[in-house]
Amino acid sequence: MCPITTVVPIRPDFSLGFLPVPRLIREVRAAVRTALVAAGREELVDSTLLLTSEVATNAVNACRRSDCTAPVSVYAKWMYGGALLVLVRDYAPGTPHERAWPVGGEGGEGGRGLALVRACATDWGVCRHGHTPGKAVWFRVAAQAAPAAQAAPAAQPGQPTGAQ
Repeated sequence: MCPITTVVPIRPDFSLGFLPVPRLIREVRAAVRTALVAAGREELVDSTLLLTSEVATNAVNACRRSDCTAPVSVYAKWMYGGALLVLVRDYAPGTPHERAWPVGGEGGEGGRGLALVRACATDWGVCRHGHTPGKAVWFRVAAQAAPAAQAAPAAQPGQPTGAQ
């Protein structure tokens, strides 16, 4: 099920449209990085850039295979609890699916994007655009819980507490 009705976040906090051209993925990453840093969410930069890059590249590749020239859109919305929902929408036919590893033999390229999304995202899925061609792949990333501070060993009876 798509977490967003009508496949587009209502009032997204960030949106970007770009032509399905591979060299523009670099610009998408730069824009997403800028938005995360401006929001003070540097802890989400690495995972969000990796996943956005993978999903946007999949959308561009799908468009190129089907001669779809409509822009690809990236939307992002901050969710309750500080998670970030990212949705990448394209108008190419077909539905992406995760492939079994290894794809293309050892060291081969391609086919690992959705496996990375599954491994790194808090949640993810694919939405259809109703009766029109295209789909949206979405994922949610949440900040990792801060590691618990290493607790000082409990003082034994008769032992002083604190640093000496």
